Amino acid sequence: MWRGLLGSVVLLVALVWLADRLWPLPLPQDDLARVVLAEDGTPLWRFADANGVWRYPVQTSEVSPYYLDALLTYEDRWFYQHPGVNPLALGRAAWQNLSGGRVLSGGSTLSMQVARLLDPHPRTLLGKLRQLWRTAQLEWHLSKEQILNLYLNRAPFGGTLQGVAAASWAYLGKSPQHLTHAEAALLAVLPQAPSRLRPDRHPARAQVARDKVLRRLGEFAVWPQSAVDEALEEPLLLAPRLEPSLAPLLARRLNRPHSPPLIRTTLDANLQRRLEDLLLGWRARLPEHTSAAILVVEAHSMAVRAYLGSVDINDTRRFGHVDMISALRSPGSTLKPFLYGMAMDAGLIHSESLLQDVPRRYGDYRPGNFSMGFSGPVPASSALSTSLNLPAVQLLEAYGPKRFAAEMRIGGMPLALPPLAEPNLSLILGGAGSRLEDLVSGYSAFARGGKSAPIRLQPDDELRERPLLSPGSAWIVRRILSGQARPDRDPRAELVQRPLLAWKTGTSYGFRDAWAIGVGPRYLIGIWIGRPDGTPVPGQFGLASAAPLMLQVHDVLINRDSQRGISAPVQPVPLNVGVAAICWPLGQPMSRTDPNCRRQRFAWTLDGTTPPTLQAMDQPLGVGLVEKIWVNARGLRVDAKCPGAVARDIALWPAPLEPWLPRVERREARLPANDPDCPGPLLAASSPLSIVGVREGDQLRRPAASQELLRLKLSALGGSGRRWWFVNGAPLGDSANQESINATFEQLGPVELSVLDEGGQTARVEFNVVD
Repeated sequence: MWRGLLGSVVLLVALVWLADRLWPLPLPQDDLARVVLAEDGTPLWRFADANGVWRYPVQTSEVSPYYLDALLTYEDRWFYQHPGVNPLALGRAAWQNLSGGRVLSGGSTLSMQVARLLDPHPRTLLGKLRQLWRTAQLEWHLSKEQILNLYLNRAPFGGTLQGVAAASWAYLGKSPQHLTHAEAALLAVLPQAPSRLRPDRHPARAQVARDKVLRRLGEFAVWPQSAVDEALEEPLLLAPRLEPSLAPLLARRLNRPHSPPLIRTTLDANLQRRLEDLLLGWRARLPEHTSAAILVVEAHSMAVRAYLGSVDINDTRRFGHVDMISALRSPGSTLKPFLYGMAMDAGLIHSESLLQDVPRRYGDYRPGNFSMGFSGPVPASSALSTSLNLPAVQLLEAYGPKRFAAEMRIGGMPLALPPLAEPNLSLILGGAGSRLEDLVSGYSAFARGGKSAPIRLQPDDELRERPLLSPGSAWIVRRILSGQARPDRDPRAELVQRPLLAWKTGTSYGFRDAWAIGVGPRYLIGIWIGRPDGTPVPGQFGLASAAPLMLQVHDVLINRDSQRGISAPVQPVPLNVGVAAICWPLGQPMSRTDPNCRRQRFAWTLDGTTPPTLQAMDQPLGVGLVEKIWVNARGLRVDAKCPGAVARDIALWPAPLEPWLPRVERREARLPANDPDCPGPLLAASSPLSIVGVREGDQLRRPAASQELLRLKLSALGGSGRRWWFVNGAPLGDSANQESINATFEQLGPVELSVLDEGGQTARVEFNVVD
């Protein structure tokens, strides 16, 4: 008998085990439903499963205790005690349904409801037996906590919502951790009839059901009666029904094949929403088919706080599906601050070094300024702050384009070149490719003591720093870009970095890309505007297009910090930064009473060094910045062997700057005349270059009673080799040594005419064309 009974038990267990193997529990698999979250857990974007359902997975510890109280009290008070099926509840439900002649109540436990969610079945006797089998499997394989978690994440809440977290965010606009008593009761009852009780469609029904749950909680003394009464008086208030629809391009970027159901980011949901609204408001100001991108990064942590890869992902006319934060584009002039910082570290310049904004030619490459025209002698700080092209090319020529590209790559800012191409002088004017995220990462060096770091999109991303500049040069360049280029005239004055916005704009060739990169007190801001397909947009450039948007974003950030009581950090002054009084044209410290101190300026210096004025590589041969001569008692130039000859060093300006200097500063005025009785040696110099055909200050008119344009025949005297002509900074043409060139002037107004020869000499005249 006992053997037979034992055999029956063993056989039953074996059959159960075999059935469990043959019909395993259909636990949820990865159905590719994803939710992209902001740093505080706010859902930004969701990727629904194949059925269009989206869910926000949570654990019981991430749900308000009020909700768990309401759920267990209303649905299954003995959840933690029964083995999956509650016989008393089943019996009570059967008696009520039989006596009433219709279905009045159900006896399903939470475990049985989860079984039905995992394996839907018809409401028949066979279907009920199947549900009981799945319930037994649940209790066998999972803990009570795991079963409850399945319910929290799979229970239907109406429409395409599954799970209490998705419902809480969709209906109430908040995390399920922060539910009130009334809200917890509402969400506890919705799965009973998710379509009939949807609070956004049937608020009256939903409130009646909610109040039923509240009264039961009071009846069983789960909550104090005062809390229940207060919740009953609370009206049913819902947040506007919003699907997660922020940062779509970032969500697409992070949604990889093996991503977890919850994709966490570093974004600030409120800031992201505010800037998306701001950018949509800018859409009417942008030319047709033009898009824009905004990237906001917290400088201290390099965490991305706002990521807007396009104006609107649904705007196909503006290529809204293209993420312009990660797109490769020409950076225009945005690389210049790095070159100036590296040149300071290399001892080539200080902040007020004399640079040359004059016509230049490098083989077939003839760079010009964006605003046309030439400024002549300019300090490094002004050349950077006004983004002059020619001084930057002069500086890159001295530093070396290959060296610059290598330093940028080592510092975490790779520049993309065409296949087999090598870095050249066009690099500094946008002759390479870069990404908005890389530019912002590079500009972080100006806020992080010279160290750059890649942006961090997710909390688990490691902060990886690379030295790009020295702390001193990064500090000085940031001062220049924030409009504080010149130090106090008293070199002993206290150095203080005020937390202003430092920023730089850029425009790529053909007006294809407009950039603005800002380094604020706490945030880095990157702006790009243009057409994603690369079509030029005439008249669109960084200062006019991207800078206004960047300044508006900066205002939003400053106002947010002010409202939160967050003060701006003060960037400490590096110990090796100092101030020196230097003199042009030599760029060296000297007394203001020294005859060779033609213009005194106060400069930021590194380690107390003051590099001399940087000479251009095409400087005329034999023409230096210091000419050693001998003078007699009458101040005339004589030979060194003449009686009473005294040696004197005369500081001269770089020869290409001559046309832009006052006459008293030019070479012929600075050098004394020769004494005819004991003449000095001839000074090494090319014959001076001059323009023939128009004179300085001329007022030129068209021929009377003629509609023809003003035409001039121009030629140059002196100099050497071929000549290259420029009108208002734009190339006019070139001519041989003795040839002339014809020029036509279509517009009225001031004209700057300049010419450059093969020896590097320049000549310039200004005149007016009047009607």
